[in-house]
Amino acid sequence: MAAVEKKKLEVKSVTGPDILKVLPDLGRLRIIVFRDWPYLYEGTLEYEEKYLKKFAEAKGAVVICAYDGEQMVGASTGAPMIEHADEFAEPFKKAGYDISKIFYCGESVLLKSHRGHGLGHAFFDGREAQARKLGGFEYSTFCRVVRPDDHPLKPADYAPLDPFWRKRGYEPVEGLVATYDWQDIDQAAETTHNMQFWMKKL
Repeated sequence: MAAVEKKKLEVKSVTGPDILKVLPDLGRLRIIVFRDWPYLYEGTLEYEEKYLKKFAEAKGAVVICAYDGEQMVGASTGAPMIEHADEFAEPFKKAGYDISKIFYCGESVLLKSHRGHGLGHAFFDGREAQARKLGGFEYSTFCRVVRPDDHPLKPADYAPLDPFWRKRGYEPVEGLVATYDWQDIDQAAETTHNMQFWMKKL
């Protein structure tokens, strides 16, 4: 950790066509970080390429990238909810929200070696700044996977990020739950996962 602290971590906000340039590194980080609890994601480069290409085409999309020298060590994504996957927008429509006024904060992925340096705040700062720059958004939201406490792969020392998210002003919204399919590392095929939304007013 000391070696990391000696280096200045650089955070960049990437938008427009430049997003395409960072997608390979973003896909690599997603596969590494999401393999751990609580996502347990059995990722493939093929899936990442397809998923991220669709994200890059979203109007108003942003990627907040964190670099240690030339190496991308973390990233987070955001885009207007209206531009994102239907699976995520549907619960908001059913609850009566105007999805054109909601900015969706997607994944945040950060290597374990570079945690504890304030990058989590930088990721939210950057995405919320993009929402305000675009204008017209009333809410910022993200979702987290819901796992049972007695899941066999849950680490004994796992500390949820709920206190950090609440410090940022986010709260879980009862009933705002989406479902999304992916293959867990201990499963032979894709299964359906519940995703709980958290929101804050911008």
